Amino acid sequence: MNMMKPTTHLALLACALLSSSLARADEVPDDWRWADTAWYVGAGGGRSRTTLDNQAIADYWRANGATSVDINSERRASAYKIFMGKQLSENFALEAGWFDMGRIGFAVGAPPVGTFSGRDKVEGVHFDLLLQMPMSQRTILYGRLGTNYARSETDVTGINVSSGIASHRSEQGFNAKAGLGFEYRFTSALAMRLEAERYRINDALKSRRDIDFYSLNLVYRFGQPAYSAPAPMPVSETRPTPAPVIAQESPPPPPVVKPQPVSEKVTFAAQALFDFDKAVVKPEGRAALDDLLNKLQGMDTEVMVTVGHTDSVGSAEYNQRLSQRRAEAVKAYLISKGVAENRVFTEGKGESQPVTDNQSGEHRAQNRRVTVEVVGTRVVR
Repeated sequence: MNMMKPTTHLALLACALLSSSLARADEVPDDWRWADTAWYVGAGGGRSRTTLDNQAIADYWRANGATSVDINSERRASAYKIFMGKQLSENFALEAGWFDMGRIGFAVGAPPVGTFSGRDKVEGVHFDLLLQMPMSQRTILYGRLGTNYARSETDVTGINVSSGIASHRSEQGFNAKAGLGFEYRFTSALAMRLEAERYRINDALKSRRDIDFYSLNLVYRFGQPAYSAPAPMPVSETRPTPAPVIAQESPPPPPVVKPQPVSEKVTFAAQALFDFDKAVVKPEGRAALDDLLNKLQGMDTEVMVTVGHTDSVGSAEYNQRLSQRRAEAVKAYLISKGVAENRVFTEGKGESQPVTDNQSGEHRAQNRRVTVEVVGTRVVR
């Protein structure tokens, strides 16, 4: 089959899905947890490489009267597949699909039976279990193990075909398959895969062969939930308890209450302030920080400390840098709103101070946070 038409359709589909998914990602922050249980579909294309069992083929022709056998063949062809799957968790998925390994040509010299040439085509379905190992939120290494049911069809032309050797043969059956791959997620819904797979098949030339399939695939996950902006956490205010008033005929003037030193701390979820893997405060984050500054009216601020935290996905060095950049971004915004620069300090804690474990997407989201601690004197009126 000519691969130009399927691959052209795949390229157009890839462009459409990528543009749509990235456009949506610009509008709302991406929550990745839903993808751990999503259904998905995909398609891809590449090249197949066939390893023929020349000994089995030679035995077949000798059984049909040949005294010697000389085999020449093409080994590579264009191939493609389509598939769908169900993500069971962030580490496991089930997948089924259809594949076409293309056509390879061969020529067999088998005197005195004759000289034959032909074309062989292989297609079928596969069922796999995927074992996935996330390296970060965007990159995943995975292996697959499963079975395939393939049909091999061979058309033979040449001299002495009337000797009893059929001009068209077919064979089908179940065999094992396995593979390794790398997935890169553009968003939580759209991803690209690079894969290397090996299919064992029964071919129409009465041998068992291995076909290696190297492919580039596009994957789209369904069911992304609608986004609703999280409300910023309220700032707790500490006020001194007023002294009891004792009724008197001529009450003395109230005592002068000196301003009391207070310390106030607020925690923001990272996705409320930043887009994924970014350190630029987004509009919703600026609104949350403005609300914090409004609630600090009446306080003589002495020190403000912004502290960034991350989850454990990715390397410790990268997470440390990301947490520091986010703390610096919050500081820069506070300074732009009139807070004195020499009163604002930053810290990046990386993944070193989680508030819970990192075993699930929900817990990792709790660990991605920025805290702002304010120390000052509140004026009591």
